[in-house]
Amino acid sequence: MMRCPNCNGKDIGKIGSQNYYCWTCFVEMTILNNELTLHQIEADGSLSSLNDLFTEEQRKL
Repeated sequence: MMRCPNCNGKDIGKIGSQNYYCWTCFVEMTILNNELTLHQIEADGSLSSLNDLFTEEQRKL
């Protein structure tokens, strides 16, 4: 089972072929080359990267 690297929550929904969403902390995750990229959704609908908050090891699947 997939867990959110931000909040360690299990309430993850699939929103695209490689896109997931954490319903606990509202972070969007995309899987690219067995590594997660994480984004925060802003009020205007744009995405802000959260990758700099996590090490590569934390984002590996």
